[in-house]
Amino acid sequence: MALVLDTGVVYAALDESDSDHDRCAALVSETKEQLVIPQPVCVEVDYWIRKNANVDAWLAFCEDIVAGAYSLWSVDGDLLLRAAQLQVQFADQPIGFVDASVFATCESLGEDKVATLDRRHFGVLRTGEGKQLRLLP
Repeated sequence: MALVLDTGVVYAALDESDSDHDRCAALVSETKEQLVIPQPVCVEVDYWIRKNANVDAWLAFCEDIVAGAYSLWSVDGDLLLRAAQLQVQFADQPIGFVDASVFATCESLGEDKVATLDRRHFGVLRTGEGKQLRLLP
């Protein structure tokens, strides 16, 4: 079992001043599942951390990835294609590549849940079987 993390959860867990910090940090630290971060999520996390001038948190996050606290998931081949298909399928919604890649990663791992604060985008996405993922926290 794995828990795929979206940008908002990762960022909030890293930034103690974020209003969602406590619940996201608890989710990340208390889960017994493998924590999976699709590579595109790292780009957004870097952006938000740098925007808020917390480069030390970025370094700590990268060190945690290298130490094995998170599994960095490659988005290429079939996963890349599935993310693009989701963007086309849900073209009436502003589904970006990062969200689509997070969702596609959940599908590829057979997970029925995702750790995200983005209820708007993930609330409309559906699996190939037409199911919605459970949104945590």
